Amino acid sequence: MASTPRGARPPYPSAARLADSQCYSQYTASLKCLEEFRSDKSKCQEHFDVYKECKKKEREARLERNKTRSLFS
Repeated sequence: MASTPRGARPPYPSAARLADSQCYSQYTASLKCLEEFRSDKSKCQEHFDVYKECKKKEREARLERNKTRSLFS
């Protein structure tokens, strides 16, 4: 498997922004839970719900910010 050279852009733009997300800690908590419980998703539902709510708030904030931006200015 080939790795991305240091300083090069990742193949998927969203991958570069994941660590910048306000929800990164909830995301990593979800992954750690899955690792701990050997992918038994039912034991991690609370982590998933917290992450989902965070992403929802993040999206709403982004949409609100974008309302004031013009595509043609």
